[in-house]
Amino acid sequence: MSEQFTIDESETGQTLAALVRRHAWTTTWNDARQLITRGKVFVDGKCQVDAATRMRLGQSVRLHPRAPAPVEKPLGEIVYEDSQLVILNKPSGISSVPYETRETGTAMDLIRAHWRTIGRSATTSPLHIVHRIDKETSGLLCFAKTREAERALQQLFRAHDVERTYRCVVHGQLTDRRIESRLVVDRGDGLRGSTRATRQGKRAVTHVRVLDPIGSRATECEVRLETGKTHQIRIHLAENGHPLVGERVYIRDFTKRGGVPIDSPRLLLHAETIGFIHPKTGKKVRWERPVPEDYRQALLRISRR
Repeated sequence: MSEQFTIDESETGQTLAALVRRHAWTTTWNDARQLITRGKVFVDGKCQVDAATRMRLGQSVRLHPRAPAPVEKPLGEIVYEDSQLVILNKPSGISSVPYETRETGTAMDLIRAHWRTIGRSATTSPLHIVHRIDKETSGLLCFAKTREAERALQQLFRAHDVERTYRCVVHGQLTDRRIESRLVVDRGDGLRGSTRATRQGKRAVTHVRVLDPIGSRATECEVRLETGKTHQIRIHLAENGHPLVGERVYIRDFTKRGGVPIDSPRLLLHAETIGFIHPKTGKKVRWERPVPEDYRQALLRISRR
């Protein structure tokens, strides 16, 4: 077990959890995450409790098994809750739902943790999945509390009757546009992407509106989803030559063309608004949350360069 190591080129861009697991080679994924979330891992001398943090070349990581646990800060924000649904403002780096066996610390766990703090049973209160946003994306996420609400909301999503807008920062100078394609799980090189085959894939439509050019290297945009497919925004913008800042997956074509990725500690994509017809009252409801502090700080660093 290595108590201290430095990030080399082969490890650049990997998550802190993956590297802690590799260097503390006797640990499981869960053990690695717990070392981090319990305040036992320090990056460049500072305690780092986010297991999903992407590491940069030359950073120093040290394990302190006897370090005191950090004071826990509440993660996420319950924006709205009634008898039918819960709206959560999810931080970046938190999965919407468990994707790995025994994965903890998801958005569902954040809601249940909140319930426990107010004396409600987290094991008997139902919570149903309506939609998802990417782990590295922050912003508004909806869960249903009854089966009836789950069915009604999922029907709204399938019919594209849900208002969803995102705030993001992309590489390069972008212009307003409508992007439509058919998305497939594997475009031929192991990545999700668009296909030219008219009878394959799922129709996806994205509307992009420029908000603020950031010099010549980046542009901040508002994105409205007409459809909502897995990684739709990330794929459409990357395939248009303007991958999101902080992108780690759909960046391959950009770098092959000689593009230089802008360094960012997180993916600059935030689910800013969500609105729909309430499944019980039949009234239009809508919520909005501005970009979080880590997004603002990353944007400020880009604008100063």
